[in-house]
Amino acid sequence: MAIITLTTDFGYKDHFVGAIKGTIYKELSDAKIVDISHSIAPFNIQECAYILKNSYKNFPDGSIHIVGVDSELSPENQHIAVLVDNHYFIMANNGVIGLIISEIVPEKVVEIQLPNSVDSSFPEMDVFVKAASHIARGGKLEVIGRPFKDLKDLREFNPRISDNKTTISGSVIYIDNYGNVVTNIQQSIFKTIGKGRTFELQARNKKIREIHNKYGDIINYNLEKSQRKSPGELLALFNSSGYLEIAIYKSDLNTVGGASTLLGLDYRDTVMINFA
Repeated sequence: MAIITLTTDFGYKDHFVGAIKGTIYKELSDAKIVDISHSIAPFNIQECAYILKNSYKNFPDGSIHIVGVDSELSPENQHIAVLVDNHYFIMANNGVIGLIISEIVPEKVVEIQLPNSVDSSFPEMDVFVKAASHIARGGKLEVIGRPFKDLKDLREFNPRISDNKTTISGSVIYIDNYGNVVTNIQQSIFKTIGKGRTFELQARNKKIREIHNKYGDIINYNLEKSQRKSPGELLALFNSSGYLEIAIYKSDLNTVGGASTLLGLDYRDTVMINFA
């Protein structure tokens, strides 16, 4: 039995997550359900894509990923099932899958057309679960939908490069549990444009001129403890997903604050890298 994952903006206060799981178990009593996240900011497509893109690859081939963010059916927000990278994604055509597959060509994409389907306000339960159960039983995508080509492509989320290749202008796409600020500037772009040049990373009124490999690299253990940098210091690094991240060393949003609160950075705010 394939693994079915859930990624939504439902939170845990309401009944939605439990209702979806219960419906899956009614269809597949031996289902394996994994929660990726139910704490996506409401309707935040970029945040959903970031979390899903960086988690799905850790699941076995053939896993089925139900995505419940901005899923209400409309003529411009079709319900789709996508086979890409040996994984199945069931979601609305709201741009999430376009951001996930920006570097991978899907093997199959169908617009879900289930017989006697109900157009409801809870398509995750009424449509997506049925599609996922069909796939989990070994069913083909062609049975539950027709070929579909018009996947939304949200290019506005890509960083912008100046014509003279001296500036990368990126945006905040995610703020994690520690208040670390993740941008859409990937390490590959930084290396391609920068070509080893010195640089200055500007975020609000702060400037950073060094990018570390990991958080602890900000500490120089060759110095006496009294001379070392300590928790609360600002730093930048390329995180495990390859995205430029601005962080406060050993920060805590509930006490001293994190990079997002201390620098005043929020979703879609601009971060710039200027090369010499």
